[in-house]
Amino acid sequence: MAKKQPAPDLSGLSHEEKDILILTLLARLDALESKMRKDSHNSSRPPSSDGLTKKTNSLRESSGKPPGGQAGHKGTTLKREQPTQTIDHPLPGQCDRCHGALPLAEARVAECRQVLDVPAAAFDVIEHRTLALVCRCGQSHVSAFPAGVTEMVQYGPNVKALGAHLTQGQMLPYARAAELIQDVYGLCISPGTLVSWVGEASVALQGTADRIAEYLRNAPLLHADESGLRVASKLHWLHIAASGTLTWYGVHAKRGLEAMHAHGILPRRIGILVHDCWAPYWRLDGSIHALCNAHLLRELVYVKEITGQEWPQSMTDFLLNANKLCEAARQKQRKFSTREIAAFRTIYDAIVAEGEQLNPEANQSVNKRGRAKQSIAFNLLRRLRQHADAVLLFISNLAVPFTNNVGERAVRMPKVKQKISGCFRTVVGAENFCVIRSCLDTLRKQGHRMLDVLQRAFHGNPIQVFA
Repeated sequence: MAKKQPAPDLSGLSHEEKDILILTLLARLDALESKMRKDSHNSSRPPSSDGLTKKTNSLRESSGKPPGGQAGHKGTTLKREQPTQTIDHPLPGQCDRCHGALPLAEARVAECRQVLDVPAAAFDVIEHRTLALVCRCGQSHVSAFPAGVTEMVQYGPNVKALGAHLTQGQMLPYARAAELIQDVYGLCISPGTLVSWVGEASVALQGTADRIAEYLRNAPLLHADESGLRVASKLHWLHIAASGTLTWYGVHAKRGLEAMHAHGILPRRIGILVHDCWAPYWRLDGSIHALCNAHLLRELVYVKEITGQEWPQSMTDFLLNANKLCEAARQKQRKFSTREIAAFRTIYDAIVAEGEQLNPEANQSVNKRGRAKQSIAFNLLRRLRQHADAVLLFISNLAVPFTNNVGERAVRMPKVKQKISGCFRTVVGAENFCVIRSCLDTLRKQGHRMLDVLQRAFHGNPIQVFA
């Protein structure tokens, strides 16, 4: 915590020095109020940072429809399944009216009702035995155990897959995962055993994770993002590369280019890179950049709130309407002509020019780097002007999405893991999580269940991914 500075002796200050002090304090007050006004609806802060008292407004427009199921919507209910057990409920032996004996052999099924339930679980114990025999010639013969059976008593691949799934797929802490397995199956497994199973799963899936990285390195369109991760009581960074069918995670002590080069996916790739305008991404050679417009929309909301100017709303309306037109064009499988793209750009440039007239460049208040400190509105306008091609790439190339949601969705589950289970105690544990989660998220996108992925891995036959 920074040491509080003593109050200056105002009696010894001249009028000019007092004016400078007042302006400095006003600038600090403005900066603090600016931070307090930011939340998830007008910045890149996550909703979890808003607290319990704040209620933010979504950028989504209301459809005007009442909540719940709409008129004409076909509902769904439980479907009948093939029964595994049938129970016939007997009739009475005598008629209720005449008290005569009923011909029970002629009874027919009047109605069927099904109850779906799970069986009481119990673990199987498979005992492997080798056989010994002495030939008549005196030669001894002893059969061999399977390759995976090496101990007097050991756990099988299915329970190992379940343990890895609970901790890496469902994000449970190790102690709670062990408790759940004991409650359901009666197996007393220690958290340390679960940790060792996670290491085994990482080794079994490493080849699949390497293949995912190779596919993403050659992907024509890639989403990138990064987020802080607590590892061994220090700040590390989780790096994400993702597409519609692939997800890759990597952990590194650095956030910038050093980590990107160490992971080897983003540098020197040729293709479209969708990101949030973080500066190191622009230093990647060969990439065609596309910006996440969801980030820009939140920033526009904030600039409108602090300035009261109209151009942020005009830019917001323009971007949202352009996105709707792009969606309609995709449905019709058509592209915009060069003339139409130029028309979009003309409107965009006019809105930026309007904002630039209201927010000119400042030439005073030089910061520590020797640059003049600019307003938040000016900095956003400069970015909109400088990176206009990246902002509007979703219009000229309809294969480019409007936002970086694919990358941001990939960040959510690791953040859930950290929120529920706490930080990673070791770098190896974080690396194992990245390998396993890369395969689980990718193969779930490709139609596989996470438990099946882990079971196949522990059986030595991992599921193959496709590009």
